[in-house]
Amino acid sequence: MTKESMFERVKAAKERLKGQAHVTPIMTSRTLDRRVGAEVFLKCENFQRMGAFKFRGAYNAMSRLTDEEKRNGVLTYSSGNHAQAVALVGQLLAIATTVVMPKDAPVTKRAATEEYGATVIEYDPDETTREELAKSLAKDRSFSLIPPYDHRDIVAGQGTAALEFLEELETLDMLLVPCGGGGLLSGCAIAAKGLNPGCRVIGIEPALADDATRSFHTKRLHTIKNPPTIADGTRTPSLGQVTFPLVLEYVDDMKTVTEEAIIQAVQFLFYRMKLVVEPSGALGVAALLSGAVSSGERVGVVLSGGNVDAVTMTTILNA
Repeated sequence: MTKESMFERVKAAKERLKGQAHVTPIMTSRTLDRRVGAEVFLKCENFQRMGAFKFRGAYNAMSRLTDEEKRNGVLTYSSGNHAQAVALVGQLLAIATTVVMPKDAPVTKRAATEEYGATVIEYDPDETTREELAKSLAKDRSFSLIPPYDHRDIVAGQGTAALEFLEELETLDMLLVPCGGGGLLSGCAIAAKGLNPGCRVIGIEPALADDATRSFHTKRLHTIKNPPTIADGTRTPSLGQVTFPLVLEYVDDMKTVTEEAIIQAVQFLFYRMKLVVEPSGALGVAALLSGAVSSGERVGVVLSGGNVDAVTMTTILNA
Protein backbone atom coordinates (compact mmCIF):
# COMPACT_ATOMS: atom_id res chain seq x y z
CA MET A 1 0.00 0.00 0.00
CA THR A 2 1.34 3.43 -0.96
CA LYS A 3 2.27 6.15 1.48
CA GLU A 4 -0.47 8.34 0.06
CA SER A 5 -3.17 5.71 0.54
CA MET A 6 -2.13 4.97 4.14
CA PHE A 7 -2.14 8.68 4.94
CA GLU A 8 -5.54 8.98 3.27
CA ARG A 9 -6.79 6.19 5.52
CA VAL A 10 -5.71 8.17 8.60
CA LYS A 11 -7.44 11.32 7.31
CA ALA A 12 -10.62 9.34 6.58
CA ALA A 13 -10.49 7.89 10.10
CA LYS A 14 -10.33 11.41 11.53
CA GLU A 15 -13.59 12.24 9.75
CA ARG A 16 -15.28 9.11 11.15
CA LEU A 17 -14.14 9.97 14.66
CA LYS A 18 -15.53 13.52 14.62
CA GLY A 19 -18.00 13.88 17.47
CA GLN A 20 -17.04 10.45 18.86
CA ALA A 21 -13.42 10.64 20.01
CA HIS A 22 -12.21 13.51 22.17
CA VAL A 23 -9.78 15.97 20.64
CA THR A 24 -7.36 15.51 23.51
CA PRO A 25 -5.44 18.44 25.01
CA ILE A 26 -1.78 19.28 24.44
CA MET A 27 0.03 20.20 27.64
CA THR A 28 3.42 21.73 28.38
CA SER A 29 5.73 22.11 31.37
CA ARG A 30 8.49 24.70 31.73
CA THR A 31 10.15 22.42 34.27
CA LEU A 32 10.23 19.58 31.74
CA ASP A 33 11.52 21.91 29.02
CA ARG A 34 14.31 23.10 31.29
CA ARG A 35 15.32 19.58 32.34
CA VAL A 36 15.59 18.22 28.80
CA GLY A 37 16.69 21.38 26.98
CA ALA A 38 13.83 21.42 24.50
CA GLU A 39 10.31 22.69 23.93
CA VAL A 40 8.15 19.66 24.77
CA PHE A 41 4.48 19.15 23.91
CA LEU A 42 2.46 16.31 25.45
CA LYS A 43 -0.56 14.87 23.60
CA CYS A 44 -2.74 13.67 26.47
CA GLU A 45 -4.52 10.52 25.30
CA ASN A 46 -5.04 9.71 28.97
CA PHE A 47 -8.02 12.06 28.55
CA GLN A 48 -9.43 10.07 25.62
CA ARG A 49 -12.69 8.15 26.04
CA MET A 50 -12.11 5.06 28.22
CA GLY A 51 -8.76 6.59 29.16
CA ALA A 52 -6.54 5.66 26.22
CA PHE A 53 -5.84 6.07 22.50
CA LYS A 54 -7.33 2.62 21.84
CA PHE A 55 -10.80 4.13 21.42
CA ARG A 56 -9.67 5.71 18.15
CA GLY A 57 -8.74 2.48 16.43
CA ALA A 58 -11.63 0.45 17.81
CA TYR A 59 -14.22 3.00 16.67
CA ASN A 60 -12.66 3.39 13.24
CA ALA A 61 -12.54 -0.36 12.63
CA MET A 62 -15.96 -1.24 14.06
CA SER A 63 -17.80 1.64 12.38
CA ARG A 64 -16.64 0.28 9.00
CA LEU A 65 -18.24 -3.15 9.47
CA THR A 66 -21.18 -4.08 7.25
CA ASP A 67 -24.66 -4.29 8.76
CA GLU A 68 -24.45 -8.08 8.68
CA GLU A 69 -21.07 -8.07 10.41
CA LYS A 70 -22.43 -5.73 13.08
CA ARG A 71 -25.40 -8.07 13.66
CA ASN A 72 -23.06 -11.05 14.04
CA GLY A 73 -21.01 -9.26 16.69
CA VAL A 74 -17.35 -8.53 17.28
CA LEU A 75 -14.68 -10.59 18.98
CA THR A 76 -11.32 -9.43 20.28
CA TYR A 77 -8.56 -10.53 22.63
CA SER A 78 -7.01 -8.20 25.18
CA SER A 79 -6.47 -7.90 28.90
CA GLY A 80 -6.32 -4.12 28.89
CA ASN A 81 -7.22 -0.94 27.06
CA HIS A 82 -8.23 -2.50 23.73
CA ALA A 83 -10.76 -4.72 25.53
CA GLN A 84 -12.37 -1.69 27.12
CA ALA A 85 -12.31 0.26 23.86
CA VAL A 86 -14.04 -2.49 21.86
CA ALA A 87 -16.63 -2.93 24.61
CA LEU A 88 -17.39 0.81 24.71
CA VAL A 89 -17.62 1.13 20.94
CA GLY A 90 -19.91 -1.90 20.89
CA GLN A 91 -22.17 -0.10 23.35
CA LEU A 92 -22.18 3.05 21.20
CA LEU A 93 -22.85 1.23 17.91
CA ALA A 94 -25.20 -1.45 19.32
CA ILE A 95 -22.77 -4.26 18.43
CA ALA A 96 -22.50 -7.29 20.71
CA THR A 97 -18.89 -7.71 21.84
CA THR A 98 -16.98 -10.69 23.20
CA VAL A 99 -13.50 -10.39 24.68
CA VAL A 100 -11.01 -13.21 25.25
CA MET A 101 -9.07 -12.42 28.44
CA PRO A 102 -6.49 -14.36 30.45
CA LYS A 103 -7.77 -15.63 33.78
CA ASP A 104 -5.22 -13.45 35.57
CA ALA A 105 -6.22 -10.21 33.84
CA PRO A 106 -6.36 -7.14 36.12
CA VAL A 107 -9.66 -7.17 38.01
CA THR A 108 -10.30 -3.47 37.37
CA LYS A 109 -9.83 -3.81 33.61
CA ARG A 110 -12.07 -6.85 33.39
CA ALA A 111 -14.72 -5.07 35.45
CA ALA A 112 -14.61 -2.01 33.19
CA THR A 113 -14.88 -4.20 30.08
CA GLU A 114 -17.94 -5.96 31.48
CA GLU A 115 -19.50 -2.66 32.59
CA TYR A 116 -19.36 -1.50 28.97
CA GLY A 117 -21.42 -4.58 28.09
CA ALA A 118 -18.90 -7.08 26.74
CA THR A 119 -19.04 -10.81 27.37
CA VAL A 120 -15.68 -11.98 28.74
CA ILE A 121 -14.32 -15.45 27.94
CA GLU A 122 -11.48 -16.53 30.20
CA TYR A 123 -8.55 -18.65 29.07
CA ASP A 124 -5.46 -20.14 30.68
CA PRO A 125 -2.28 -18.76 29.05
CA ASP A 126 -0.49 -21.99 29.98
CA GLU A 127 -2.92 -24.04 27.88
CA THR A 128 -3.54 -21.93 24.76
CA THR A 129 -2.86 -18.54 23.21
CA ARG A 130 -5.45 -15.82 22.98
CA GLU A 131 -4.97 -15.65 19.21
CA GLU A 132 -5.69 -19.36 18.72
CA LEU A 133 -8.79 -19.28 20.93
CA ALA A 134 -10.09 -16.10 19.29
CA LYS A 135 -9.66 -17.45 15.76
CA SER A 136 -11.50 -20.63 16.72
CA LEU A 137 -14.38 -18.70 18.31
CA ALA A 138 -14.62 -16.28 15.38
CA LYS A 139 -14.90 -19.15 12.93
CA ASP A 140 -17.45 -21.11 14.99
CA ARG A 141 -19.72 -18.16 15.76
CA SER A 142 -19.28 -15.87 12.70
CA PHE A 143 -17.81 -13.05 14.78
CA SER A 144 -15.79 -10.27 13.13
CA LEU A 145 -12.33 -10.35 14.70
CA ILE A 146 -10.93 -6.92 15.64
CA PRO A 147 -7.37 -7.50 16.92
CA PRO A 148 -5.59 -5.02 19.21
CA TYR A 149 -3.12 -3.63 16.67
CA ASP A 150 -2.49 -5.80 13.60
CA HIS A 151 -5.29 -4.37 11.44
CA ARG A 152 -5.13 -1.50 8.92
CA ASP A 153 -8.27 0.23 10.24
CA ILE A 154 -6.90 0.03 13.79
CA VAL A 155 -3.60 1.56 12.62
CA ALA A 156 -5.41 4.36 10.76
CA GLY A 157 -7.57 5.16 13.77
CA GLN A 158 -4.61 5.32 16.13
CA GLY A 159 -2.82 7.62 13.69
CA THR A 160 -5.46 10.29 14.20
CA ALA A 161 -3.78 11.14 17.52
CA ALA A 162 -0.68 12.40 15.68
CA LEU A 163 -2.80 13.96 12.93
CA GLU A 164 -4.57 16.13 15.53
CA PHE A 165 -1.27 16.81 17.26
CA LEU A 166 0.51 18.13 14.18
CA GLU A 167 -2.49 19.96 12.76
CA GLU A 168 -2.60 21.99 15.96
CA LEU A 169 1.16 22.54 16.36
CA GLU A 170 2.01 22.65 12.61
CA THR A 171 5.65 21.63 13.08
CA LEU A 172 7.65 19.28 15.28
CA ASP A 173 11.30 18.27 15.02
CA MET A 174 10.67 14.95 16.75
CA LEU A 175 7.74 12.78 17.80
CA LEU A 176 8.11 10.14 20.54
CA VAL A 177 5.52 7.35 20.58
CA PRO A 178 5.18 4.32 22.88
CA CYS A 179 5.39 0.94 21.17
CA GLY A 180 3.73 -2.34 22.08
CA GLY A 181 2.34 -4.10 19.03
CA GLY A 182 3.07 -1.09 16.83
CA GLY A 183 -0.45 0.08 15.98
CA LEU A 184 -0.10 3.49 17.61
CA LEU A 185 3.51 3.91 16.50
CA SER A 186 2.94 3.03 12.85
CA GLY A 187 -0.27 5.06 12.63
CA CYS A 188 1.34 8.12 14.21
CA ALA A 189 4.40 7.79 11.98
CA ILE A 190 2.20 7.67 8.87
CA ALA A 191 0.33 10.80 10.01
CA ALA A 192 3.50 12.65 10.99
CA LYS A 193 5.28 11.95 7.71
CA GLY A 194 2.15 12.90 5.78
CA LEU A 195 1.92 16.33 7.42
CA ASN A 196 5.52 17.07 8.39
CA PRO A 197 7.99 14.85 6.46
CA GLY A 198 11.00 16.30 8.29
CA CYS A 199 9.71 15.22 11.72
CA ARG A 200 11.77 12.35 13.16
CA VAL A 201 9.48 9.66 14.58
CA ILE A 202 11.01 7.51 17.32
CA GLY A 203 9.32 4.53 18.96
CA ILE A 204 10.00 3.95 22.66
CA GLU A 205 9.93 0.55 24.40
CA PRO A 206 10.90 -0.77 27.82
CA ALA A 207 14.35 -2.39 27.75
CA LEU A 208 12.73 -5.53 29.20
CA ALA A 209 10.31 -5.69 26.25
CA ASP A 210 12.54 -4.63 23.38
CA ASP A 211 11.25 -6.99 20.68
CA ALA A 212 10.25 -4.12 18.35
CA THR A 213 13.58 -2.34 18.83
CA ARG A 214 15.46 -5.52 17.98
CA SER A 215 13.16 -6.12 15.02
CA PHE A 216 13.66 -2.58 13.75
CA HIS A 217 17.44 -2.68 13.90
CA THR A 218 17.87 -6.22 12.51
CA LYS A 219 14.99 -6.02 9.99
CA ARG A 220 13.92 -9.44 11.29
CA LEU A 221 10.91 -10.04 13.53
CA HIS A 222 11.81 -10.79 17.18
CA THR A 223 9.47 -12.15 19.85
CA ILE A 224 9.49 -11.87 23.65
CA LYS A 225 6.79 -13.76 25.56
CA ASN A 226 5.37 -12.12 28.69
CA PRO A 227 8.18 -9.60 29.32
CA PRO A 228 8.38 -8.61 33.02
CA THR A 229 7.96 -4.87 32.54
CA ILE A 230 5.79 -2.57 34.63
CA ALA A 231 4.55 -1.09 31.33
CA ASP A 232 1.82 -3.71 30.83
CA GLY A 233 0.59 -2.14 27.59
CA THR A 234 3.84 -3.16 25.91
CA ARG A 235 3.75 -6.84 26.86
CA THR A 236 2.73 -7.84 23.34
CA PRO A 237 5.05 -10.62 22.10
CA SER A 238 5.99 -8.93 18.83
CA LEU A 239 5.06 -6.49 16.11
CA GLY A 240 2.41 -7.79 13.72
CA GLN A 241 2.28 -8.74 10.06
CA VAL A 242 0.66 -5.38 9.30
CA THR A 243 2.59 -3.20 11.74
CA PHE A 244 6.13 -4.53 11.28
CA PRO A 245 6.48 -3.43 7.62
CA LEU A 246 4.86 -0.07 8.44
CA VAL A 247 7.27 0.55 11.33
CA LEU A 248 10.22 -0.26 9.06
CA GLU A 249 8.92 2.10 6.38
CA TYR A 250 7.79 5.12 8.40
CA VAL A 251 9.65 5.13 11.73
CA ASP A 252 13.10 6.74 11.96
CA ASP A 253 14.46 5.01 15.07
CA MET A 254 13.61 2.89 18.11
CA LYS A 255 14.96 3.43 21.64
CA THR A 256 14.50 1.69 24.98
CA VAL A 257 14.17 2.88 28.57
CA THR A 258 14.77 1.20 31.92
CA GLU A 259 12.10 0.32 34.47
CA GLU A 260 13.57 2.97 36.77
CA ALA A 261 13.20 5.61 34.04
CA ILE A 262 9.57 4.63 33.47
CA ILE A 263 8.79 4.92 37.19
CA GLN A 264 10.47 8.32 37.39
CA ALA A 265 8.50 9.56 34.38
CA VAL A 266 5.16 8.50 35.91
CA GLN A 267 6.18 10.23 39.14
CA PHE A 268 7.17 13.42 37.31
CA LEU A 269 3.89 13.56 35.39
CA PHE A 270 1.90 12.97 38.58
CA TYR A 271 3.72 15.29 40.98
CA ARG A 272 4.82 18.10 38.64
CA MET A 273 2.04 18.15 36.02
CA LYS A 274 -0.84 16.57 38.00
CA LEU A 275 -1.37 13.99 35.24
CA VAL A 276 -2.27 10.35 35.86
CA VAL A 277 -0.44 8.40 33.17
CA GLU A 278 0.02 4.63 33.05
CA PRO A 279 3.59 3.30 32.75
CA SER A 280 3.20 2.47 29.03
CA GLY A 281 1.92 5.98 28.39
CA ALA A 282 4.94 7.60 30.04
CA LEU A 283 7.60 5.97 27.84
CA GLY A 284 8.30 9.07 25.75
CA VAL A 285 8.78 11.25 28.81
CA ALA A 286 11.00 8.53 30.30
CA ALA A 287 13.17 8.65 27.17
CA LEU A 288 13.59 12.42 27.47
CA LEU A 289 14.23 12.59 31.20
CA SER A 290 16.71 9.70 31.15
CA GLY A 291 18.59 10.96 28.11
CA ALA A 292 17.78 7.86 26.04
CA VAL A 293 16.74 10.28 23.32
CA SER A 294 18.63 13.47 22.50
CA SER A 295 15.87 16.03 22.18
CA GLY A 296 15.31 18.37 19.30
CA GLU A 297 14.05 21.94 19.43
CA ARG A 298 10.34 21.05 19.36
CA VAL A 299 9.48 17.59 20.65
CA GLY A 300 6.06 15.98 20.66
CA VAL A 301 5.28 13.11 23.04
CA VAL A 302 2.18 10.92 22.90
CA LEU A 303 0.96 10.05 26.41
CA SER A 304 -0.95 6.99 25.29
CA GLY A 305 -3.19 6.33 28.29
CA GLY A 306 -4.02 6.72 31.95
CA ASN A 307 -5.56 3.38 32.95
CA VAL A 308 -3.44 2.36 35.91
CA ASP A 309 -4.76 0.44 38.90
CA ALA A 310 -4.42 1.77 42.43
CA VAL A 311 -1.93 -0.87 43.57
CA THR A 312 0.46 -0.22 40.69
CA MET A 313 0.19 3.56 41.05
CA THR A 314 0.78 3.40 44.79
CA THR A 315 3.85 1.23 44.25
CA ILE A 316 5.23 3.70 41.69
CA LEU A 317 4.59 6.79 43.78
CA ASN A 318 6.19 5.16 46.83
CA ALA A 319 9.27 3.97 44.91
